[in-house]
Amino acid sequence: MDGDRLAAYHEKRDFDITPEPAAGSKEGAHRQIFVVQEHDARNLHYDLRLEVGGVLKSWAVPKGPSMNPKDKRLAIEVEDHPLAYASFEGVIPEGEYGAGAVIVWDTGPYRNLTEKDGREIPLAEALQKGHASFQLEGEKLKGGFALTRTGRGWILIKMKDDLADAGRDILQTEPRSVLSGKTVREISGGK
Repeated sequence: MDGDRLAAYHEKRDFDITPEPAAGSKEGAHRQIFVVQEHDARNLHYDLRLEVGGVLKSWAVPKGPSMNPKDKRLAIEVEDHPLAYASFEGVIPEGEYGAGAVIVWDTGPYRNLTEKDGREIPLAEALQKGHASFQLEGEKLKGGFALTRTGRGWILIKMKDDLADAGRDILQTEPRSVLSGKTVREISGGK
């Protein structure tokens, strides 16, 4: 089943060249995880990934996540990634799909908040219907967030809660990887 869900991911990569994981899973994890990877490809962007059904459902967020509930961030759905991708940092070689440096900007567990009539809607079903809300428990991103499908793609917003912070540009104040402590520029060999 996961192999079929990852077909688009595998078709776009040459694993003899790229250091990205071909497959695999995280070990010992009991809670669903999310990851946000800063990716300096053709254009610098952030990739939001949510563990759903054994894969990482993925969206490219050109302007990155925000802690300000007034910010509506375009999120473009991309192919599912294997769970092992959650810890991937490195440089995807020139000529390969997504060429450029990648860091794990934030990661942690998340909890599904999507419900209807007091009943939790499984995240896969919620995404299929076009709206999902979830609580992120990352090192940087905390609190409720929502993804809503629109005609242009998806929109990612920070929900209004005690952890919202309209005055803080989290992308500027916290540019380092939560795994390596490096910036995306340092990963790519720049200073």
